Amino acid sequence: MKHALLTAALVAGGLSLAAGAVLAKGPGFPMGGGPKIDFESLDTDGNGEISRDEVAAMAKGRFEGVDTNGDGKLDEAELTAEANKRTAERVKGMIENLDKDGDGVLSAEEMPHARRGAMMFDMIDADDSGTITKEEFAEMRTRMRERHGDMHKPKN
Repeated sequence: MKHALLTAALVAGGLSLAAGAVLAKGPGFPMGGGPKIDFESLDTDGNGEISRDEVAAMAKGRFEGVDTNGDGKLDEAELTAEANKRTAERVKGMIENLDKDGDGVLSAEEMPHARRGAMMFDMIDADDSGTITKEEFAEMRTRMRERHGDMHKPKN
């Protein structure tokens, strides 16, 4: 029983470290760009278990991949280069995931915020007039305050 609990704790700890690395890499859908980490990529010795050493080796490898001058430190240029690389990966992922007509670019209609904005407008436009009155806007603010508390309270 103790062995099973110890193994579960080690795997959970290792996976939480790996999850931290994934989160540091950036968000997934619809942006893309996150690493494809699966059990097999973490279990580098192929023994069916992920050890702390394997997780530490992965983290060290990621650090060394960004430390292009090999000085054991990440300077502004190295961090900027890594951020630019990740941004390029995310942009590519966005286009792949959101480009519904396949033309290689994103129109305003293909952006998720465009659809959300239209849906929000329709929710606020209570009388379906195609415009939002001051009263409808005030009602929306009241509903937001009720749902989310003082976060949406007007500032005096």
